[in-house]
Amino acid sequence: MDSVDTLPAAKAHLSASEQLNFLLTNRLPRRWLTLFMGRFSRIESPALTRLSIAVWQQFADDLRLQDAQTQQFRSLQECFTRQLKPGLRPVDARPEIVSSPCDALIGACGRIQGNQLFQAKGFPYTLEDLIPDERVAARYRNGQFVTLRLKSSMYHRFHAPVDCRVRQVNYISGDTWNVNPIALKKVEKLFCKNERAVLELECGHPDYCLTLVPVAAILVASMKFHFLPEPLDLTYQGANRIPCDARLQKGEEMGYFQHGSTIIAFASEQYHLCPGIAEGHSIKMGEALLSGHPVTGTKTSTETTPTPDI
Repeated sequence: MDSVDTLPAAKAHLSASEQLNFLLTNRLPRRWLTLFMGRFSRIESPALTRLSIAVWQQFADDLRLQDAQTQQFRSLQECFTRQLKPGLRPVDARPEIVSSPCDALIGACGRIQGNQLFQAKGFPYTLEDLIPDERVAARYRNGQFVTLRLKSSMYHRFHAPVDCRVRQVNYISGDTWNVNPIALKKVEKLFCKNERAVLELECGHPDYCLTLVPVAAILVASMKFHFLPEPLDLTYQGANRIPCDARLQKGEEMGYFQHGSTIIAFASEQYHLCPGIAEGHSIKMGEALLSGHPVTGTKTSTETTPTPDI
């Protein structure tokens, strides 16, 4: 059984819905609940879907569906992975800017001290905890990190933050803890326990390094990358290191989560946080996240082109 530290003072500052969410999703068998919810979310029934969304809205008062391409969903999964109306997420076109790969709340950010970073007060992580490949982890010593938390009510698709190439996805199987703030304060090194993927983004400059680590969570712990043939979830039985060759333009859709989760962005020490990037800040996909990316040309497109599901 995982050890859980009780922090009454921290808990008191969190909303009742977050506390209830932690108790309901982390005191029950997480794998069983996740597999059940995965199946339930795929049931194609407009009536059941409308009822499920109505119940969901009682716990997520920020759920907004008016920006979606459609407000009619055949299944709950279609709602989770909804696409937005064109033009609603303009991408910062400045070549020196690394844009946010997703809509999110910033859970933590800052300079990595050697190989150590903090995701919650009192809980240090090392780069090797989160990126088990020591060769890759070493590139981010004294670099920057930003933890981007996607709430279940948010837009679930994620996009390339720069023009880049992805040659491999390193999938790390694990648990399915909730990743909300109370869980991060109660469960030591939570992100290292959950299933996750490591994506190195090659941008043509070996000294400038960017890596995204999508971390799955409870209920629908599934990541779908458009450049891989199948989703990465609790039923995946394939290789952990999955070769691919995806060339992506800044803002191009990479994939989606099937439920709220987290992406941790790592950048080498040449990068800096953009103004306004701080813990608790809300950010939209395409907005400026980091500066200092090497300038190799001028990008003219400023809007996201939706990528069809594979």
